[in-house]
Amino acid sequence: MEPSEGDRFLRLLIERSDDPVVLEAAVRAARGRSDLVAALPEEETRRHTRALVRGVLAALETGGPDEEVLAAAERLGSDRARQGVPVAAFLDGFQAGRAHLVQAIIADGRRLGVPEGLLLDGVSRVDEITTRLVHRMVHAHRVAELEMARTARETHVQMLRRLLHGEAVPVLAPLDPAGAYHCVVSDVGDPAAAARLETRLTAAGPGLCGLVDGRFAALVARLPGPPPDGPLLVAAPPARPHEVGPLYELGRRALRAGAAAGLAGMRGLGDLALLTVTEAEPGLGRLLAAGLLGGLDPGDPFHAELAETALAYLDHGGRIGPTAAALHVHGNTVKYRTRRFQELTGRPLLDPSGGAAVARAANWWWALHHWLAQARG
Repeated sequence: MEPSEGDRFLRLLIERSDDPVVLEAAVRAARGRSDLVAALPEEETRRHTRALVRGVLAALETGGPDEEVLAAAERLGSDRARQGVPVAAFLDGFQAGRAHLVQAIIADGRRLGVPEGLLLDGVSRVDEITTRLVHRMVHAHRVAELEMARTARETHVQMLRRLLHGEAVPVLAPLDPAGAYHCVVSDVGDPAAAARLETRLTAAGPGLCGLVDGRFAALVARLPGPPPDGPLLVAAPPARPHEVGPLYELGRRALRAGAAAGLAGMRGLGDLALLTVTEAEPGLGRLLAAGLLGGLDPGDPFHAELAETALAYLDHGGRIGPTAAALHVHGNTVKYRTRRFQELTGRPLLDPSGGAAVARAANWWWALHHWLAQARG
């Protein structure tokens, strides 16, 4: 069937909607729609939205969704089931993307003076297409869930999910109820990438891995050494299986903070304690930055260099040599920058007076992290 004139107009609008700015607006809409969607990795929500826009666009180009588009919808539904994403959360994300698409079509159409009748026809066509995609996705999701429910692995993964959510559940092999396990969390949501991580984490000893809340998570008896490179992994201290629920929640908070700071590789939960706490209180970070760093201009690249040097100086205990090595600059450069930083801020970076050296250093560290994040953003 040849596409109609209305389809051609809608196609132009959807092509305008397939840009990064509008895509990110749709992602925010999807994540704000429900707590279940917000719990998923942001990239997964982005994939939901991108699949919706491109699938509908392809359907409008051909007069209806073809087998390739429907097959892509099936893969999406199947993947989400294997990631442990509930169908309700899955559909919430999809419908939020659809709502954004419809709003974009209506807003653009009215701005261009398109008759209301043509707009209504266009929205009806989008609804018809998305309904068919939803039916395929839900069917594939349910089929995948049934297939997984019949496997021993899914039984193990369901046990992992319930343990991490703090539920009372019998602890079965491969876990030992009396054993102690590191809870490892990540932002990895792709099943193939998760399988590679599982191989690396379980090479050092017994463990249980799976996708929980859309992310790769694991309980392992021993952490691999040396720590694996690649995506950020947060590992909690060892605990018995029935004690890992609170550690999982702390690990997720630390993961968000570490990801916002651009960290990668394996990190201990305790090592991210300060970063986790400060990331949760942006208002205090803003207050400290305003009070301590008022002499710096976020728009001045040199001031950003001074702030980065000051932060590295604190991270290395006020030692010039290690700070210079970390920044790949000469020691004299570090001395000059820290001196200039202190001139602009009017305060010493390290001040032991009054027995408050640790608190002052922590305040500097917090203020610098907040200021640099705002300057880069």
